[in-house]
Amino acid sequence: RVLLSVLLWASLLWASAFVEELDDSFIETKHPDELWIIKFYTPWCTFCKQLDPIWHQIGSELRSVGSVVRVGESDATISTALAKEFRVRSYPAILMLKNDVKYNYAGPRTKDGILDFTDRVSGPPVRSLGSTQLFQHAMRRHDVMFVYVGASSELKGNYTSVAEELIVHTYFFSASRDVLPKGVGLTSLPAVVVFKDGTSFSYNVEHDSDLKSWILRERFPTFLQIDSYTLYAMGESGKLVLLALVEGRHLSDESLRYKNLVEKVASNHKEAYSRSFYFGFMEGSSYIDGLIMGELTVPSLIVVNLSNDGYFLPLGPVKTERHLLDFLNGVLDGSVESLGGNGFMQRVKRFVYETKITLTPLFREAPELGCLLLSFPLIIGAIICCLCMKNRPNLTQDQDGTTPQEPSPPRRNKLTHKKQE
Repeated sequence: RVLLSVLLWASLLWASAFVEELDDSFIETKHPDELWIIKFYTPWCTFCKQLDPIWHQIGSELRSVGSVVRVGESDATISTALAKEFRVRSYPAILMLKNDVKYNYAGPRTKDGILDFTDRVSGPPVRSLGSTQLFQHAMRRHDVMFVYVGASSELKGNYTSVAEELIVHTYFFSASRDVLPKGVGLTSLPAVVVFKDGTSFSYNVEHDSDLKSWILRERFPTFLQIDSYTLYAMGESGKLVLLALVEGRHLSDESLRYKNLVEKVASNHKEAYSRSFYFGFMEGSSYIDGLIMGELTVPSLIVVNLSNDGYFLPLGPVKTERHLLDFLNGVLDGSVESLGGNGFMQRVKRFVYETKITLTPLFREAPELGCLLLSFPLIIGAIICCLCMKNRPNLTQDQDGTTPQEPSPPRRNKLTHKKQE
């Protein structure tokens, strides 16, 4: 046991040697040509502590493969100038520096996810596939792949500009026509082609609006497992998301039926609904419960609108493909009511809900501390109200602060006075 503890301590020490602690001097000492991936953390952040061992594994793996990317971390409570320079607002924050340009990472806090992001951003924005073997290798690695085909053109310049901006989300490639599989039909060159779900189709300037919006819409498979990070990223496209909420491990027959039903509609009716919907399944309902500020039973179906925090629920049981299609059509034509949203009352409701969610575990585990924290702002508010009432000007005073004198009794008429004498 002692030997195991020593080996564990030695491995952690060895891994930590490849992660550099950065302070405010990093702004002045960093060379413009250096590539850095940096984690900002705070000592009180629970998620930061959970990420710490993963971060050191990333540092050791990048060093072992000879990567030029250097791995750093910074305590935002100490290096405040550095955190301010990179506009860090939440923790843990992960970003990459390349040619003095900052790329924020918004994916899952996993080793594979961060390493994939590092490989993607550290390389060229558009990677050339010079042979059929390279193309097939890329196809095996990526579920969705964008490829520019053709010589230099205005479209290629636009494609490269979009790739430089969206490289944080997906890979971009270029290839000649003879590298592509023979089954890929291109009516004209140059072209931008997306490969996904075992098929391919090209960007159409006339029907697909601008290239960036088209890439944002098509960068996900037709049907996939969706987590909270993926769902948040889908909101950038403006599409709605149809979700089958299922159990985490052992799926019930009803969960399998919902999951297969959504996948079937996504595949068989792609042309009709792919421009408006993403399709997928999510394990558990905790994230969606927070979105709708309620509880959904599992399994169930829901359509979410990430652009305004709205959602749609089926009006009745969904047992067949026809039922699901009617539900989707109702969402599109407005016959199914949109719930939630981000209006004023919904924001008030969300504030109350999030306060309740935050304080409930606190009252359950430490009721005395919960009462103290809840009473403290109430006491402060009561003191402020008392001070305001005390300092309120007296209504009997004039605006200049002087008290008006009591009016003198009216003078009698001289003539009346004489008659009385």
